[in-house]
Amino acid sequence: MAKKEAPISTLQDFLPPNTYEPVLQYLQHYKVHLTVARERKSILGDYRHRHGSQTHRISVNGNLNQYSFLITLLHELAHLLTFEHYSNRVQAHGAEWKKIFGQLLAQFVQHNVFPEDIKTALLRSLTNPAASSCADETLLRTLKTYDKEQSHLVFIDAIAEGNLFKTADGRIFQRGPKVRKRYKGVEVATGRLYLFSPVYEVEQVMNDEL
Repeated sequence: MAKKEAPISTLQDFLPPNTYEPVLQYLQHYKVHLTVARERKSILGDYRHRHGSQTHRISVNGNLNQYSFLITLLHELAHLLTFEHYSNRVQAHGAEWKKIFGQLLAQFVQHNVFPEDIKTALLRSLTNPAASSCADETLLRTLKTYDKEQSHLVFIDAIAEGNLFKTADGRIFQRGPKVRKRYKGVEVATGRLYLFSPVYEVEQVMNDEL
């Protein structure tokens, strides 16, 4: 997993306007080693607590739009602050982390650094934020509209029932009906049934491509 260290003077290139200084204060106060990672499919950011002579370490994917980058960075800073208060005595995304993350988000929401649609989505979850922005369907859909590069991928709920789609690992599925909060998908090669989140990103496949 390749990473490149982000010079502190260029951090503002990844952040929304008027957020560099408050973010920098947290990074400097807690002596955080920040790196910007290439796109990682499984995670948007990562936190490793200080240990021995090592300082706190945070990484955030550099391909994220500025609002997603900030929210992911605050997510990881919340892990840092939770560790500073409770060490390893609480769950990673438990009540303590949720409270601290909500307070961090509120700090930036109150200073109007987010567009109104993102602000509205965040206000819905300040008291009980999800463990990941990917788990907050409304927030994820809203953040995606600010991506500079339009992806060829679509959310699975944009695939019509009965049509085919491909996942990141190359497997092809036929989309089935929605069951409660998830969509059924039958793997074409094996006939096995899987359930997918509505905001799982896939590539649409035409029948003549098989």
